[in-house]
Amino acid sequence: MRKLIYAFFYIIGMAALVSCDDVETYAEQRDAELAAISQYLVDKKIKVISEKEFLANDTMTDVSKNEYVLFENTGIYMQIVSRGCGEILKKGESADILSRFSEYNINGDSLQLSNQTVTTSYLPDKYSVRNTSGSFTASFISGQSLMYMAYGSASVPAGWLVPLSYIRLGRLVEEGDELAKVRLIVPHDQGHSYASQGVYACFYELTYQRGLN
Repeated sequence: MRKLIYAFFYIIGMAALVSCDDVETYAEQRDAELAAISQYLVDKKIKVISEKEFLANDTMTDVSKNEYVLFENTGIYMQIVSRGCGEILKKGESADILSRFSEYNINGDSLQLSNQTVTTSYLPDKYSVRNTSGSFTASFISGQSLMYMAYGSASVPAGWLVPLSYIRLGRLVEEGDELAKVRLIVPHDQGHSYASQGVYACFYELTYQRGLN
């Protein structure tokens, strides 16, 4: 009987060790995310430029060379496709913004969410933004955001706010007007809650349009 008890606890202990081995640490998940981002850069033939180069080029990226600027402090990569019409949101100003986007999980480059499809095009994401001394805060408006509906949070991903320092917010009024359009690689800690919990990066292609307020 005693041998059976020892055998039982030995099996339980070994199972616990195996379970522990199967659980990735945050550091391991973060390493995997960084590796996935590096592979994505290679696969998409992205040319990474520094913030210094970005500033020297009048805060623009050369789309013909597939340039993305890397913001070292956040790990966000950004390509400005179009700076857009209108004006940059000034310090102390607030605005409603409408965005259309496609979101890809870079692990497998799979489309996760988009309001640019036939079934979702009726719902551009609407969120309120304020520029406080160059720092942007924003919240999705309930019932007017696919991101809010999908992920259950009013918080706009921090990565979405980075371009606001460099793009113009406007509306299509005259012929030739363009909306601001960017492409982003957003690490988990600059993304939405699901990405943050799952420790994975997302690629976004999105546009920015000023609301009517």
